[in-house]
Amino acid sequence: MNEVLRAMRERRSVRAYTDEVPSDDVISEVVEAGLWAASGMGRQGPVIVAVTNRELRDRLSRMNAEIMGRPGADPFYGAPVVLVVLAPRDVPTHVYDGSLVMGNLMLAAHALGLGSCWIHRAHEEFDSAEGRAILSELGLEGDYEGIGHCVLGYAAEVPEARPRREGRVILAR
Repeated sequence: MNEVLRAMRERRSVRAYTDEVPSDDVISEVVEAGLWAASGMGRQGPVIVAVTNRELRDRLSRMNAEIMGRPGADPFYGAPVVLVVLAPRDVPTHVYDGSLVMGNLMLAAHALGLGSCWIHRAHEEFDSAEGRAILSELGLEGDYEGIGHCVLGYAAEVPEARPRREGRVILAR
């Protein structure tokens, strides 16, 4: 079977991570894969904020947990790395473009032996005053929408695949 198709079938959302932090080289490879995602009219609008700083990672986790209504929880499941995908709101396809970046990040992580999971609520996080302040501190200016967090790390456990639901393909020949 083709290795890309195999990765699509084998990748799972990981919700338990070891403490081991992936190397900068491996993180860079995952980020590079995100940059190659398709985008509407080739605009390449989405940006990736690669968070390896523990203090910032924990700050984002706290914000996300509060939005989720579970203060004190870690919605990032202990993953040591967070890749935040943001996209410029003035691009009509920004949500779709950012979603394609997220897909590439997760597939690349799997191909490189990492676990990953898409964590939502980036939209709410970066629409807040604190979220906008974080982007400003990082030097990212402009009107960006948070698309998602791709959490990364070495999987402590990987869930089994669920069977695919029937009736999801309509052939129109």
